[in-house]
Amino acid sequence: MRTLSVERWSDLPQALATLGFTRPIPTLVVVGAAAQLTDGEYEVFEPLFEELAALADRWGAAVVDGGTDIGVMRLLGRATRAHGYGFPVVGVVVAALAAPAGSEVSGDRWPLEPNHSHVLLVPGEEWGDEAPWLARVATLIAAGAPSATMLVNGGEGAYADAEASIAEGRRLIVAAGSGGTADALAAGARGGSRVARARAIAESGLVQAVDLGEDGGRPLTREIERILAEGS
Repeated sequence: MRTLSVERWSDLPQALATLGFTRPIPTLVVVGAAAQLTDGEYEVFEPLFEELAALADRWGAAVVDGGTDIGVMRLLGRATRAHGYGFPVVGVVVAALAAPAGSEVSGDRWPLEPNHSHVLLVPGEEWGDEAPWLARVATLIAAGAPSATMLVNGGEGAYADAEASIAEGRRLIVAAGSGGTADALAAGARGGSRVARARAIAESGLVQAVDLGEDGGRPLTREIERILAEGS
């Protein structure tokens, strides 16, 4: 795992170049559940992340997420390790809240997910402060290549990630039926949400709801692959 700290927005291009990102790469942002999932939820979402990891490997894509060893980030890291994939997995984490991989959770400090290839440590004081940094990192890595954001489940913090991706002009694919913020945004995209924040995000025209379904999330991964293929 290669780790760098950045202090200013303007540091990002050079930091990414130092990490080896010097040419455009199709990029997938993965956000959503960043809290402890139940065993049942891990079991439900695991096939989706197996498919996502295979897709990223097939397309030589980079994946960008929140980098800690919990929720969707743990699922992605484990799927990557299980198959020995070599595509870059980049975590963007608030420096003040990060703990070394393999350490224990201490207060608000969470350990890094150990199967990420790269980590950028960014300024901030609380979880969620990393959202605009994460979204911009994905834009810089893609550098004009196709990119998309996928949101699975998620709590209140997932709204900030959704808004940050929208601000970057990136399409947001939400896993309808995965619960939490993803379901609220799916309802917004389909014109039926009572959550004002979800409706506002959906009005961007960049939100697409795709049903998680019961076949390992293949409709989701097919849509993401269609987007990544646009530059080929």
